[in-house]
Amino acid sequence: MSQLVIGLLLFLGVHSLGYLAPAWRAQQRARLGEGAWKGLYALASVAGFALLVWGFSLARPESAVLWVAPAGMRHGTALLMVLAFILLVAAYVPGTHLRQALGHPMLVATKLWALGHLLANGRVVDVVLFGAFLAWAIFGYAISRRRDRASGTRYPARGWSRDALAVVIGVLAWGAFAHVGHQWLIGVSPLG
Repeated sequence: MSQLVIGLLLFLGVHSLGYLAPAWRAQQRARLGEGAWKGLYALASVAGFALLVWGFSLARPESAVLWVAPAGMRHGTALLMVLAFILLVAAYVPGTHLRQALGHPMLVATKLWALGHLLANGRVVDVVLFGAFLAWAIFGYAISRRRDRASGTRYPARGWSRDALAVVIGVLAWGAFAHVGHQWLIGVSPLG
């Protein structure tokens, strides 16, 4: 489990620099240059992600079971994942009402993803992985919204067609991932 924890610390730590040390992050970007900073950021992110995936796969078979989710929980998690995919897409489609209302739809998507997976998976390793992402997303969202309010940042909507696009792409992406991608990447079919 140590590889998982180190991977989480590295991956979530890198992604927390803007929250925890924005001035230091800005100094490093200026000192190294935009390209070098992005390269180091990407390298650390990939290394952290690889470690957490490897650590999760090592710890999963021997992890103690804390609870067994009821069979119907799979459907609740699937619903949360549909919403998460829609919000993930809305983070990249400019001018949606979803972004206007939420400010940071990717962080809300991460919260839904982590919560859904916590509800459906009750091993210690699941609690460590999904609990860490849930805590990080809650923390990041609270800080991001507080900064938006303090700076007067707004996310204006430009029409419902953008929301419709986010919904259509999100549902299609969820369908592809739920029916093919999850089994291929994770080794588990979420829909049975």
